[in-house]
Amino acid sequence: MKSLQVKFTKIKKAIIFLFLTGSIFSFMKKPQDSNASLRLELFSSNVEQSVNFYTKILNFSNEGDSVNHLYQQVTKGSVILGIGSEAEMSENHYLKLKKNDSRRGIGVEIVLEVDDVLSVYQRVKRSGYPIHAEINDRPWGLTDFRLIDPDGYYIRITSRKD
Repeated sequence: MKSLQVKFTKIKKAIIFLFLTGSIFSFMKKPQDSNASLRLELFSSNVEQSVNFYTKILNFSNEGDSVNHLYQQVTKGSVILGIGSEAEMSENHYLKLKKNDSRRGIGVEIVLEVDDVLSVYQRVKRSGYPIHAEINDRPWGLTDFRLIDPDGYYIRITSRKD
């Protein structure tokens, strides 16, 4: 009888161990908030020009049938960009450019990961849009090129990590 109790106790411990291990690994695999997404908001001196850049040069989709000159959303896969009119920002808005400022997004690099970086690069080249840094294999194992959008935001188009 005692050996049966020992076996039962060991089985119970094994079941608890497997349950806890499964719970830990399933927790590690799941995103903490699977409902989260990221939308970047870019403030533009000319919303239509920026929307045209993202839709015609980088192949984003315009949300809606026309461009809203106050705020327009464009998407590509799970990437969402909201392009807002700088003129509509309040004077004390943290991101409003000061009189002598000309560069936007200081300290921010917008990185767009794509399946076929060469294809995107060729599309941009064909469009005639200026490329800031030509396509190149990087020491960290990815291939990328860089652009400056019409409002001065720095954009890196890069391959995905395998």
